[in-house]
Amino acid sequence: MHEFRLRTERRSHVLDITQRVRDAVEGERGSGVLVYVPHTTAGVTVNEHADPAVARDFETALERIVDDGWPWEHVEPGEENAPTHVRAALMGPSVVIPLHDDGTLALGTWQGIFFCEFDGPRDRSVHVSVLR
Repeated sequence: MHEFRLRTERRSHVLDITQRVRDAVEGERGSGVLVYVPHTTAGVTVNEHADPAVARDFETALERIVDDGWPWEHVEPGEENAPTHVRAALMGPSVVIPLHDDGTLALGTWQGIFFCEFDGPRDRSVHVSVLR
């Protein structure tokens, strides 16, 4: 397993991590790559990475879909993050990307891998495993 760390800059922050995943599995062979986020207030997804506005749209949309102002029951002083758990659950903690025979990620032309922060800014980790 490979692990890399990143720092998010905003409460909601969607970061393109495609190159970091490519670097983590460079030279390896297998059937696919599992990208896993070991956090309950963050997730990972695959979507368009040609236009950075797509990531910002995800941030805005998820904040609107799961509003901070609801009467949340999970409220701990200093950790008012109930909506961030729900946003993370909507994105999910992992994705699997197939590998080509040459070891490259089998992403579509416009696809990228995104780390999705919902309770930042924080230091986070991403686990990357080649599936054999």
